[in-house]
Amino acid sequence: MEAKKPFDTRKLVLLALFTAIVVVMQLLGAFIRFGPFSVSLVLMPIVIGAALMGVYAGGWLGLMFGLVVLLSGDASAFLVISPAATIFTVLLKGLLAGVAAGAVYKLVAGKNRTLAVISAAVACPVVNTGVFLAGTYAFFLPVVTQWGEAAGFANVTAFIFIGMISINFIFELALNLILSPVIVRLIQFRSDSRDDANSK
Repeated sequence: MEAKKPFDTRKLVLLALFTAIVVVMQLLGAFIRFGPFSVSLVLMPIVIGAALMGVYAGGWLGLMFGLVVLLSGDASAFLVISPAATIFTVLLKGLLAGVAAGAVYKLVAGKNRTLAVISAAVACPVVNTGVFLAGTYAFFLPVVTQWGEAAGFANVTAFIFIGMISINFIFELALNLILSPVIVRLIQFRSDSRDDANSK
C-alpha cells in the first residue's frame, strides 16, 4: 500500500496541473472566435491528460472544460433559452470528449503510440462537436432555425454546419493534429522518467 502513495500523489498533482491549464486555456480561448462561438483550445491538454492519466482523468478534464464554458458566459446564447438543457449539453460534451480521448488512446497505444495520440486527437473534437450537434437538434432547433433564417441560410442544417460549427471544428481538429507530435514527446518523456525512477 505504501509503494502506491508516491505515484498516486504525482498523478494527483499532474491532474491538478492539467485542470489549471484547461481552465486558463478555455478562458483565453474565449477571446478567439470564428462565428458565434469561441474555439476550444483546451482539447489539446485534455488529450494529453487523458493519454497520460487515463480515461477517468480525461473525463474529469473534459468536465472542467464544460464547467468553465458555462461560467465564462460562452454558452449564454443557449442559457437564456433553456438553462437545464444548456448545462446538460455543455457538461456532457466535455465529459464524453475527455472520456473518448482516453479510451481511444488506451485502445490503440499498445499497437502504436503515435497512432494512438492522433486517434485521440481526432476523437476529442469529433465527440465534442457531435454531442453539441445532438444537443442543438434535441433542445434548441426552433430557436436555431430562427437564427439561421435571420442570417440568410436556406435551411437550419446549413446554418448549423456552416454558420455555427464548421470553422471552429476545423480549427480545433487541425490544432490537435498539428500538436500531436508534441503530445507524443510529452508522453514519451513521462514514460521514460517513470521507467528511470522504477529502475533505481
